[in-house]
Amino acid sequence: MNIGITCYPSLGGSGVVATELGKLLAERGHQVHFITSGMPFRLGAFHPNIFYHEVEVNHYDVFKYAPYDLTLANRMAQVAQNEKLDLLHVHYAVPHALCAFLAKQMVGDHLKIMTTLHGTDITVLGYDSNLSDMIRFGIERSDLVTAVSKDLIRQTNELLHVEKEIVPVYNFVDKRRYYPKDVRELKKKFAPKGEKILMHISNFRPVKRVPDVIEIFAKVREEMPSRLILIGEGPEMGLVRKMIAEKDLTGDVCFLGKQEDVAEVLSLADVMLLPSEKESFGLVALEAMACGVPVVASTAGGIPEVVLDGVTGYLRPIGDVEGMAKETIRLLRDQELYDNFSRNSIQRSCETFCHETIASQYEALYAKILG
Repeated sequence: MNIGITCYPSLGGSGVVATELGKLLAERGHQVHFITSGMPFRLGAFHPNIFYHEVEVNHYDVFKYAPYDLTLANRMAQVAQNEKLDLLHVHYAVPHALCAFLAKQMVGDHLKIMTTLHGTDITVLGYDSNLSDMIRFGIERSDLVTAVSKDLIRQTNELLHVEKEIVPVYNFVDKRRYYPKDVRELKKKFAPKGEKILMHISNFRPVKRVPDVIEIFAKVREEMPSRLILIGEGPEMGLVRKMIAEKDLTGDVCFLGKQEDVAEVLSLADVMLLPSEKESFGLVALEAMACGVPVVASTAGGIPEVVLDGVTGYLRPIGDVEGMAKETIRLLRDQELYDNFSRNSIQRSCETFCHETIASQYEALYAKILG
């Protein structure tokens, strides 16, 4: 198959999943064409069967804002015609599904559209009355729609009242890259006295509740020697640094900034913290589990579909800092319990969210809409 993929190329779960899916499809012999405004995050080096088509937005004086949506739609149509694409797989309803629909009108009905909902296009933009009708239109005009969790499907139906069937297809983890690694020497640099290491990875937006991470860490540190590794950047970084200084935690917190390949650092963690208030799936949690790292998280969105409470980690209500700290301490104090959770995490990630299984699901759906 000739497949066009459009996603946001920057750091974020949707871009990561779209890029990794494209690489898997290329391995299986499909021709994959990324149509994006920048080189997709995690695409990196040359891959056979993968092609990149940049969307270049011209800035005209007559427009207050550059017409990215129209430019993207036109580029989709160009690539579809030139490369004889069978389908466009777009990630996010707005604007990508709408652009794909416009491209289809330009090219012809033989070009099929699959839209994957990742969360923000529903859980944030869907509440905007100026956009909700447009999001619904993009979903309804797609040939097939998937969502990364059953909870996201529920939210979409409740909020937008769509008539289109939405198929759940979970995010995945490539077990060839995400597995427990021997990082004993590297761990000595971050925890020279054998301290326990807590980790958090996000884009530091308010919905990730990174201040809760700091509160949890402070409580854990009161009970046992521990360190905190923060990975990522974002709008709340200033607030987070201020909190760390005020709580006198600076010496025990390490900032690693944005990391393109977290597979190499996840094994450093003893526990992954994910106290988000919105999380349609929780890819970070899955990647941590694949590396044998238990997760302590909130019950937000699709997280309970990934992290099994009392099996691969612990789940507590959003904002329950006390409860999350308590469960983190329980895990770190009981080695037998910890080892069981670690084994369960690896097993669940490999069985339920295996890259081969999910790639096959997408292939079957492509075949379905292509007839």
